[in-house]
Amino acid sequence: MSAQHGPTGARAGRGGWGRSGLFRTKTVEQSIQDTEEPEHTLRRDLSAFDLTVFGVGVVIGTGIFVLTGKVAKENAGPSVALAFVVAGVACALAALCYAEFASTVPVAGSAYTFSYASLGELPAWIIGWDLILELALGCAVVAVGWSSYIRSLLDNAGWHLPRALTGSHGGGFGFDVLACVLVLVLTGILVAGMKLSSRVTAVVVGVKVTVVLIVIIAGSFFISGANYHPFVPPSKPAVGGNGLAAPLIELIFGFTPSDFGVMGIFAAAAVVFFAFIGFDIVATAAEETRNPQRDVPRGILGSLAICTVLYVAVSIVVTGMQKYSELSTDAPLADAFKAAGAPFWAGLISFGAAVGLTSVCMILLLGQSRVFFAMSRDGLLPRFFSTVHPRYGTPYRSTVLLGVVVAVVAGFTSIDVLAELVNIGTLFAFVVVALGVIILRRTRPDLPRAFRTPFVPAVPVLSVLGSLWLMLNLPAETWLRFAVWMALGVAVYFAHGRRRSRLGQGESPTAPTL
Repeated sequence: MSAQHGPTGARAGRGGWGRSGLFRTKTVEQSIQDTEEPEHTLRRDLSAFDLTVFGVGVVIGTGIFVLTGKVAKENAGPSVALAFVVAGVACALAALCYAEFASTVPVAGSAYTFSYASLGELPAWIIGWDLILELALGCAVVAVGWSSYIRSLLDNAGWHLPRALTGSHGGGFGFDVLACVLVLVLTGILVAGMKLSSRVTAVVVGVKVTVVLIVIIAGSFFISGANYHPFVPPSKPAVGGNGLAAPLIELIFGFTPSDFGVMGIFAAAAVVFFAFIGFDIVATAAEETRNPQRDVPRGILGSLAICTVLYVAVSIVVTGMQKYSELSTDAPLADAFKAAGAPFWAGLISFGAAVGLTSVCMILLLGQSRVFFAMSRDGLLPRFFSTVHPRYGTPYRSTVLLGVVVAVVAGFTSIDVLAELVNIGTLFAFVVVALGVIILRRTRPDLPRAFRTPFVPAVPVLSVLGSLWLMLNLPAETWLRFAVWMALGVAVYFAHGRRRSRLGQGESPTAPTL
């Protein structure tokens, strides 16, 4: 068998070159061997528990207190609980694909590294470029959200920041100093080591999950069974946007989804799906995990399962406390407690939301710096940024660079304009990883896979179709912005990455015979 599969491993590194070399692939053996270079080796400090905490930390944010009630009122009624189950299953399809890749290629970079091993250099560059944008904007948006919660708490205490330091308002100049400071502080923690980062995250996530559990338990005492009727409200046409604000699927096919009813559950699932975004970041820490083949799949699937249970529980509580048609859209869970005569819990929810966003911001920064580090180590970005700190074992140069950039962006960012770019970028990564699983199964059947995605190719194909459906439901203007960023990325690749690629220059070793 080794004689049969040895040439396959070698061909995997060269067979995809093509005349232009745009689709040359980097073998799994090459990727793993690169992690052993002295100045580019990340320290392995993480366990399955750490990864699960990271996953829960980034997925559970303010959405659990806001999105659950908002979608119940606008899309599904009490059946929003089923919508979260549907969305959780859809995410699980992608998670199974990520788990196989992360256990097979335990290298920093997540979807970028997976794409390099299966689809080729140009697709890998595109997905890496996409992830950098996705995680940077996601972190900036979250930091701005955190800042608004902290300003609200300060206002309640009688402390008011100057208007010029709270962000831009109505076209006037402003800089969100709190958002900027948060990102810089978290950058410092990430530079100081993964173990410190995991400990800080564990404390923050512990507080956040405790608040969520307290809210679920307290809210259960205010539930009225009458609020669950009808559990699936009658269907009605959805109200869409106009022009470029309309979903792409509506502009292409004239299809308009409906709210409520059975189809409303699936329409709601498309909305709440984005509440789960972030579990894939666990895969970026594969190279810093002590036993990645075992622990990364556990971290990905475990965090997704925990988050699904929490989302379903909160949605059941909020729709039981107040009739779905009477819920507010800004702070439905907090307002439901106020309507029930329990304002204390509303304050606790605000505290939990502020604390929770801290971990979300940190883990988005972590994921971004690891993707940038992996691309730099491969020569597609300047190699200067792939040097690891001699004491802390972290990619400090890329972490500091990206931290400063994100801090500045967070100071000036507009949440409404940027948030949906995060969604389309994540879904694009899901598509690429699912396709990569199918391709690598065919090109490298000999690879040891500690975790295997079941029912291949059915599960990856379903993941691709589900992600594409959700992408088509995003506004056309989001697609235009995404296309512009991708075009810029391709230009940067041809200007720098293609010429400086270590694989293209023959620096990376060829795969050993298995």
